[in-house]
Amino acid sequence: MPVEREASAAGLVRADVGTLIVLAQAGDRLAFGMLVEEHYDLIYRAAYKWSGARADAEDIAQEVCVKLATALKGFDGRSAFPTWLYRITLNTVRDMQRAKGRRVRQVQALREVSPEDHPPDQEDEAATNELWRAVRNLPEKQRDAVLLVYAEDLTHAAAANIMGCKEATVSWHVFEAKRALKGLL
Repeated sequence: MPVEREASAAGLVRADVGTLIVLAQAGDRLAFGMLVEEHYDLIYRAAYKWSGARADAEDIAQEVCVKLATALKGFDGRSAFPTWLYRITLNTVRDMQRAKGRRVRQVQALREVSPEDHPPDQEDEAATNELWRAVRNLPEKQRDAVLLVYAEDLTHAAAANIMGCKEATVSWHVFEAKRALKGLL
């Protein structure tokens, strides 16, 4: 790593995100660290809202930071960096939820073979809010739309950009989610 790049990133007290991105894409570890530090709260907050468990959110945030190291080279600036980062976070949440679902199915299969008593999962007991639990059980697109619009307080247009669809589609998912939640609650 060239010393000039490291020195230039070190000289940035409150760095411009664009500059940090360019430096990090060029291999500047300090700039990458500053970029992650500046956006870690966004990553963790989104991961927590989607997963509902602190331990899962920490794992997801850590995985996003690891993915970011290689994915950053592909960032071309067509969307805002936080929007692009939301997409990576959301995809990581989905990957981990799929993996967790597979593990749950495997454990259930083992319990059927060996039906001894197993204590309930502490993370399930730690879920705090019935409404958000219900939201997390919605179909994927509805859940994503509701969490982006209500939990992240984004506009339908911003949520559409993150989800990679039209604004009207986000509105439809939110409408459907509200209808489903009304029936559940």
